[in-house]
Amino acid sequence: MKSRLLVCALCAFVALSCATVVGEPLPGWTLYSNMFTSTAKLVDLDGQTVHTWESDYNPGLSFFLLEDGSLLRAARDDSLPGPTGGGIGGRIQILDWDSSLVWDYAVAGPDFRQHHDVLMLPSGNILTIIWERHTAADAIAMGRDPSNVGAFVNSETILEIKPTGPTTGDVVWQWRAWDHLVQNHDPMLPNFANPADHPERIDINYTPRGGSDADWLHFNAINYNEELDQLIMSANAFDEFFIISRADDSTGDLIYRWGNPAAYSMGTIDDQTLFNQHYPHWIEDGLPGAGNILIYNNGVGRPEGNYSSADEIVLPPMNKDGSYFRESGETYGPEAAIWTCDHVDGKQFFSPIISSAQRLSNGNTFICVGQPGEMFEVNEDCEVQWTHFDGAMQFRAARIDERDVRLRNLLWCAPDLAEPYNVLNFFDVSAFLTAFGMQDPLADFTGEGDFDFFDVSAFLAAFGAGCP
Repeated sequence: MKSRLLVCALCAFVALSCATVVGEPLPGWTLYSNMFTSTAKLVDLDGQTVHTWESDYNPGLSFFLLEDGSLLRAARDDSLPGPTGGGIGGRIQILDWDSSLVWDYAVAGPDFRQHHDVLMLPSGNILTIIWERHTAADAIAMGRDPSNVGAFVNSETILEIKPTGPTTGDVVWQWRAWDHLVQNHDPMLPNFANPADHPERIDINYTPRGGSDADWLHFNAINYNEELDQLIMSANAFDEFFIISRADDSTGDLIYRWGNPAAYSMGTIDDQTLFNQHYPHWIEDGLPGAGNILIYNNGVGRPEGNYSSADEIVLPPMNKDGSYFRESGETYGPEAAIWTCDHVDGKQFFSPIISSAQRLSNGNTFICVGQPGEMFEVNEDCEVQWTHFDGAMQFRAARIDERDVRLRNLLWCAPDLAEPYNVLNFFDVSAFLTAFGMQDPLADFTGEGDFDFFDVSAFLAAFGAGCP
């Protein structure tokens, strides 16, 4: 522990990027992009850069590795119009492996602008977060207390965009927070009700950061669950995350929320569990804790003091109508996380902004402490297995398995599926047959999503050709 801290301190002093293997980390790479550079990179367990993507823009802010090794990224374009604030973006790009632009789409106008997060749906369409600017008069007409509003209120919208050309796209779906409000200020205005009776709606008068702050909700993350057809959204200013359904018969109201019951008039600071959180998402199928929510809880304003944690939450059972169970008159459960890591080898960590956490295939959890630029892989007891110190701010980072199919024939040889790696033998054939029988993407050698003779033929051809 002392040696790790000493190494990190030395790296910080001389502004070096350093990695240290301490235990048994997941073999593979780490993907990240410093917030104030236009480069995204993959580094190995030794901290050595193995690949980079270059753009003309700094992040704006998130990025994802796509199935063909391309990089989907939000970009910060300060030349575009629209609202401004923390997490400003305005442009969405797809860069191929060689950093050539595949798609470059501006999402900004006088009263709207992309910010923080983007993701690709299974359809190939893009989801992103949009600030939607409303005047004070607009907000007051919707029930905002006139004594608690500035010149503008920037509400949140989620857009689904279908790329139609290298620089074009069509909006094919949207969700607007402005359509799902409640207010108890003026009975003569829309949506008048007690917020405690309508937790499925967003209280336009809940303004914990003050009514003059235009960035009222400050969404900083979205994530999609294909099986449930649900979206999760991080409302940072509310210290909550929201879940909505995308089903055709859904009203678009919230079907679940968690982190701060005071936001719907049902609690105090003693009931609050999230504090300035980032990156809530469903743990993927096949991973330990699959279906639970993992989140980086920044910890700003905790009653016991500021410190961060990675928290895993078990969602309540779903009702027949697709919403999540809540006792009548009670707040949404659970009362606490099922698993929390709030220290690394006994030492607390903290980032007041940005950051992320990710469950890995080996059962460990990867934590990106964004502001100091330090990353840890920890086991279930919060014992560090690997650490990487970059020294620059990271909005988010991701660990990628060494045989992730997205990097096949880019960072690893396609038929080299089993240890010992870099040698083709019977074990690789056996690994292919096992993956083929399980319809694992590793066996989809044609990339068509089917598992048939053509995949077998493609594997045999690649195996016969050997590896470089």
